[in-house]
Amino acid sequence: MGALGTFLLLVLFGAAVGFAMIRYGHNWIGRQVAGATTGGEITYALVGIAGSFMGYHIASILGIGSELLAYILAVGGAALTIYLWQGR
Repeated sequence: MGALGTFLLLVLFGAAVGFAMIRYGHNWIGRQVAGATTGGEITYALVGIAGSFMGYHIASILGIGSELLAYILAVGGAALTIYLWQGR
């Protein structure tokens, strides 16, 4: 896959993980009770995108040859980055 395709997939994976963490993360119940809506959706998506790039490039640094495994690590990197970011 070319560089543009990889870029778009990483953005898609990161944003999807960010939106999933908004929907199913531990803060979801608090928002439902309070009824608050914030601009957090965009922030979570951006943090997820950053995490997916970190996960993908860590796979590249480690020399993982399988492109599928690199994408799996990108999704894991996005989830881990958001999880650690929530604990701030």
